[in-house]
Amino acid sequence: MTSGDKPNGLSLGWERLATTYPYSHPMFRVRQDLVRWPDGHVAPYTYILGDGAVFIVPVLPDGRVVLIRQFRYAIDSWCWEVPAGGFHDFDGSPLELAQRELAEEVGGESDDWLYIGHFRPGGSLLDEICHILLARDVRLREAHREPGEIIEIHPLPPERALAMARDGEITDGHSALSLLRCERHLIGDGSRDRALT
Repeated sequence: MTSGDKPNGLSLGWERLATTYPYSHPMFRVRQDLVRWPDGHVAPYTYILGDGAVFIVPVLPDGRVVLIRQFRYAIDSWCWEVPAGGFHDFDGSPLELAQRELAEEVGGESDDWLYIGHFRPGGSLLDEICHILLARDVRLREAHREPGEIIEIHPLPPERALAMARDGEITDGHSALSLLRCERHLIGDGSRDRALT
């Protein structure tokens, strides 16, 4: 196994024998490792390498949370979401990407950002890190969307947005998790710790 590649797996008995990349796309690559499993069984392990993404929870000066309702071709349906975007076409920090995506999708600007943390969207099939950022005192201006983006903007009370995340009305798991991770900043003391500049 290559030094530094899957050191935790190697310490638990997973040995990578070979690696190929059977498919590449501007947004992701498919990686296939031939692996000797801890029990000695040799088989391919195929998964997706993603470039990562940001998920933004925008809050207006009056405390309302800006959700979007976006048409998604893959599922042929509308989805409630928070603004988001991927690193596949961007070389910068999570904050810089979040600023770009907020402006693009809802025309939002903010001088008050808080990094909430990150999550992994699917550890058995996908190697990717997603970042959650809270944007406070957001000012809405004209959006500059990419071709094919069909988006409605819906400012909602934070209690309503959080209820939608809890009860399954928001079916996009990334957006629901992002909202719930921001809950203590949306309801209650509105702590301003760890602000980004």
